[in-house]
This record gives sequence, C-alpha cells and structure tokens, in this order.
Amino acid sequence: MKKLLIVVTLALAFFQVTTRAQDFVYKPINPAFGGNPYNYGWLLSQAEAQNTFEEPEEVEDEDPLSSFQEDLNNQILNEITRQLYQDQFGEQGLTEGFYQFGSYEIDVSPISEGMQIRIIDIYTGSETTVIVPYY
Repeated sequence: MKKLLIVVTLALAFFQVTTRAQDFVYKPINPAFGGNPYNYGWLLSQAEAQNTFEEPEEVEDEDPLSSFQEDLNNQILNEITRQLYQDQFGEQGLTEGFYQFGSYEIDVSPISEGMQIRIIDIYTGSETTVIVPYY
C-alpha cells in the first residue's frame, strides 16, 4: 500500500498540470467613466436610436391681442359661473341639500370634519367628493 501511494505521488509530480491565470481588469466602455474616448460617437448614436422621447415644440411668444382676448373670455366665463352659482345657492352660499346643474347632481351634507360635497355626473356616472373643513 505504501508503494502504491509513493507511485501515485511520483506520477502526479511527474505529470503535474500547471495552471495559468491572468489578472481580471475592468475597462469601462463609456468615456465619461474612463473608457476609450473613441467610443463616444458610437454610444451617442446608439442612445439616439433608442430614444423615443419627443421634445415639446417651443411655444412662440403670443401677441398681446390674443392674450387679451383669452383673459377677457376667462373673465366673462368667471362672471357667468358666479351668477349661476348665486342663482342656484343664493346669498348664503352652500347649504345642506340636493342640487342639479345640467348633467351634474350635487349633494351637500354636513359631516364631522365639515361639509361634504358630492358631485355626480349623470351621463358617465363618475363621482367626485370634496370635503370643506370647518375652521
């Protein structure tokens, strides 16, 4: 048994396999992180090819006349809204009850935190709830 062990050891020593390795070195591709600066053009073209985002068009300066017209329209609509609000709710403003504006139903009810206003669109069935807190 001793002889066999010696023979195996000598055989392994004679047919010894040498292993070789090299250092693992990381070299970045991106020139911003120390990579080859010649990669810049290729990386930029690849990024632009993959980019699906479209920049919004620049808004040119509006002329003062169109801006004045838009402001005037907003003020007229605001006044009409105020008149409709006052005709529907009166001088006291929002009071408890059930109201209807065209295709909207408005339910005003008191809750512990304040006034709850539920606005329901009759046509679509969508509902919005607003809570106006007490001060």
